[in-house]
This record gives sequence, structure tokens and C-alpha cells, in this order.
Amino acid sequence: MKPCSKRRKFIAWLALDALDVQEATDLRAHLETCEGCRRYLEEISNLTQRLIAAETEPDIQPSNSFHQRVAGRLVARLRAMFLNWRVALPVIGATAVVIAVWSVFEPRPGVPLPASTGAQAVLTPKVKHDLDPTLSNYQMVANRSLEELEELLTRQGNRNPPPTPLYTASTLPRANAPD
Repeated sequence: MKPCSKRRKFIAWLALDALDVQEATDLRAHLETCEGCRRYLEEISNLTQRLIAAETEPDIQPSNSFHQRVAGRLVARLRAMFLNWRVALPVIGATAVVIAVWSVFEPRPGVPLPASTGAQAVLTPKVKHDLDPTLSNYQMVANRSLEELEELLTRQGNRNPPPTPLYTASTLPRANAPD
């Protein structure tokens, strides 16, 4: 008999003790009535026990000839691939396009920039200003750098905030005061 197709995965998990208590109880109840699932559990359990009992040698090292064979086959495949014009031509074309784009956008050191004929923008120095103390601003700064976050928090902790007005019940206007 074959095991139930819907229960194979759960039977394998049961053999590995990976099911929670309720699922294991339900599956064991099914195993009492289904011979195919019961046989499948026996097979999986035997296999699991054999795999657990198998000893592995962690000190296995591949021989130098293995490395030479792998490297030789890899080089042979790369040669065959690049000697094939159907592969080589697109690779050469893509490489030429990348080099052309890179050479256009890469600034050249020592070459002065051309003078612009229009109005030039005024560069303002980078001024560090304190952000509002909100959670999103702190997260933004922390994502950039934890040192910047620490510096910001230190600056904000050291400054003297303006006094906030204190509101008491006697200073608030009366809306429904009887006359």
C-alpha cells in the first residue's frame, strides 16, 4: 500500500521529531488505521536512524589532481564558450559599451573644467544644523552613521531649550464660567 500523499511530509517530520504535540498526536491516530502510512514511517525512520548513525570524516581533503582536473575543465569550457562567436561578439560589444559610457562620465584629473558662459551657482558651505527631535529624523541619521547620531544627540542634549510656557487651570480662559 502507498502512503497518503497529503501526509508524507508530516510523516517525515514525525520521524525527525519536528512536529508539535497536537500534530504528532493526530498523525499517530491516523497511523493506527493506515497501513501504507505506517510502512512509510518505518522506512523514513530507518533511513533517518542510518543517516544519524553514519560517521563523517571532517578531515577529508581533495587531492591536487582533483583541483587540476577541475581547473582544466573550467578553462576548457571558458575557451569553448568565448571562442564561439555567438557568445564572444555580444560580450565584446557589451564591454565596449561599458568602457565608452565609463570614459564619458569619468572625470579626468588634471584637466580643467570648461568655463561656463551662464551665471554660476554660489556654493554655500555645508552647515550642520540640528534636526527636529523626531523619531524619523533620529532613524535617518542612525542609518547614515551611528557616530552622527551620537553627535546629534550630544548637541541636542547640551543646548538649553527655550523655556516652555506652563499652563495651569488658573491661566486657561474659562469657557463656561457662570457670571
